Amino acid sequence: MGETESDTLLNTLSLMGLFLPLAGFIVLALLGDDIRREEEEAKAGKEGDLEAWFQGFLPPVAALLRWVRARGTLLANALACAVVVASFALAVRTAFRYHELSQQPNEFRAAYGLPEAESYMPYQPYLGIEWISAGPLQVPFALLLDPLSLVMLLVVTGVGSLIHIYSLGYMAHDEDRVRYFSYLNLFTFFMLLLVLGSSLPLMFVGWEGVGLCSYLLIGFWFRKKSASDAGLKAFVVNRIGDAGLLLGMLVAFYAFGTVDLFQIVQVAHESAPKEAFGEWGTLTAIALLLFVGACGKSAQVPLHVWLPDAMEGPTPVSALIHAATMVTAGVYMVARLSPLYAKSETALAVVAIVGTVTALMAATVALVQTDIKRVLAYSTVSQLGYMFAACGVGAFGVAIFHLFTHAFFKALLFLGSGSVI
Repeated sequence: MGETESDTLLNTLSLMGLFLPLAGFIVLALLGDDIRREEEEAKAGKEGDLEAWFQGFLPPVAALLRWVRARGTLLANALACAVVVASFALAVRTAFRYHELSQQPNEFRAAYGLPEAESYMPYQPYLGIEWISAGPLQVPFALLLDPLSLVMLLVVTGVGSLIHIYSLGYMAHDEDRVRYFSYLNLFTFFMLLLVLGSSLPLMFVGWEGVGLCSYLLIGFWFRKKSASDAGLKAFVVNRIGDAGLLLGMLVAFYAFGTVDLFQIVQVAHESAPKEAFGEWGTLTAIALLLFVGACGKSAQVPLHVWLPDAMEGPTPVSALIHAATMVTAGVYMVARLSPLYAKSETALAVVAIVGTVTALMAATVALVQTDIKRVLAYSTVSQLGYMFAACGVGAFGVAIFHLFTHAFFKALLFLGSGSVI
């Protein structure tokens, strides 16, 4: 397969995998109320207009429409699951295609404009949209595919598809299950945008999007005061972290002249001077400000207080968002910018200390909890602390490996708890 043809295939696979969950959300959001109304009318024996029109000369079609109307909610939920499963299948194919291209390193590097000796080989599918163009600030809508983003892509879609399927049974008797599945689809889209975005602003859109979905899903049973309060608490605490992330983005643009993740990593690795422990330079400021955002999203001390209360949402939400995917976004960001953190000994020390304190504190608190979901919530905070501690000592690969394994075993623990409570 030629270079242009392979580029087209990889572009198509990654963009389709990203936008399929968004399409599912749009369909459910637009048709959710109509689906519910039609199902109630069908169960009450009321005939629909289209059904009545077919009844006169094509009774089998009318019977099929009646069957569909009576099961509209189930079919809508199945659609939500199908788009995420399809996204996972595309993610697997994308990973295999990327592996094929990486076996031809010289051609791969030439296509991306990298020197032959460069070992890091990202690939940026480009949609063709200049998203932000303001003087020196140029931000295209582009996705970054490399081994790190592919691992996250497979985790988000793989674990996400299984939890979608589990939710079919768990939420079967909830009246608002179409709304629930639409939120899950929207979350999946924003999480994929977060891990695939090639620039800090694009990643930030996904970052804020998953925060919005977290708020909506924690407070899904909003008539219950504790659930609505927990959603609000998560939203407010995360905004504190996001302020640090925004400031970090601004300082990064000032220092590097770009917000492209790959270019920041390249400049930090090749030409940025190393800052010793206790030296408060520009790199240290960028790393620590971005880490404030990571502390908010990944529930590290002192911004950990929202995660235990997030268990007020449906159990599959706790499994997907607050154990397997969204709360690992901070770890992903630190690992993505690992060459930047490696140049600041002060930032690494802070990351390691915060991670260690969080791991020990949360595990200790979990010992005295009596609610099984809160035990698992504090366990999640503790495990995230281990991931940051690994990043702080420079073992970024170990942190991502633990992120990968934790996504599966903690999701299973939550789903198991959901089946017994």
